[in-house]
Amino acid sequence: MRMVIVGGTGFIGGRLCRVCREQGIDVTVLTRRPERAAAALGSIATIIPWDPVQGPPPAEALEGCDAVVNLAGSSVACRWTKAARRLIHNSRVTTTELVVSRFGQLDKLPHALLNASAAGYYGDRGDELLTERSQAGSGFLAGVCCGWEAAAEVAKRIGVRVVPLRFGIVLGRGSEYLKRALPVFRRGLGAVIGSGKQWMPWVHVADAVGLILHAAREASVEGPLNAVAPQAVTNAEFSNALGQALGRRVRLRVPSWVLRLRFGQMASLMLASQRVAPEVAVRTGYGFQFPELVDCLEDVLARE
Repeated sequence: MRMVIVGGTGFIGGRLCRVCREQGIDVTVLTRRPERAAAALGSIATIIPWDPVQGPPPAEALEGCDAVVNLAGSSVACRWTKAARRLIHNSRVTTTELVVSRFGQLDKLPHALLNASAAGYYGDRGDELLTERSQAGSGFLAGVCCGWEAAAEVAKRIGVRVVPLRFGIVLGRGSEYLKRALPVFRRGLGAVIGSGKQWMPWVHVADAVGLILHAAREASVEGPLNAVAPQAVTNAEFSNALGQALGRRVRLRVPSWVLRLRFGQMASLMLASQRVAPEVAVRTGYGFQFPELVDCLEDVLARE
């Protein structure tokens, strides 16, 4: 198999490149920073420079590949100013549009486009059980995800199998979420966020990568795929599990109004409730390496 990865130097992309190398998959990485990619990945991938500002990716990079994995997207963990919202949108939707626009000019189409999306697609849904058949929610992130997935779906019209990957919070050594949370929890300052009743979709990075490869290989996987672990937890359950794993009691609570005052609209990222189930992954035979949060945290902390 030959795979092209956009966003191959990020947290998930870097891990994906290494697993592909272990499994004998030929990898090409498209990146705006080829020097950084070469330093991070060494010889495990072919590095091709591509800046979306300059237009679609080079055709020779995509020609004859079996799958394209698009993981590009700027961080959403910032104050959502007008400029930040534009960057969040364009780094996802516009980049996907450019990748798909090149497909029509290839002599041989890729079999599959595995395009990142997020559980934010579902918006704030309380205790509702959400599967890939559930409708989109409302709010800024839900709107971005809808545009992101719509841009990818255009590839279906020319015969490419499209799988939007609706990632939950990806946990692993060096993950953005844990880089922010671990120092706080280690000092005994970990807290339950808001009511603590909001559901938090999560997945170990090993399963995030495993689900990408499962979708690449399994032709029956088409359409949205919830890239989340099967054990759903609330924020209170997650916070207490992380505190217990670190030997720290979680006694604090951060009220919703404090988050909204400090982070503005971005607070909705921490307060939204998404009880997401990986229905497609289970139905198509994917075996989770870390289905339980306790085992996930134990593995991650052992690697820290």
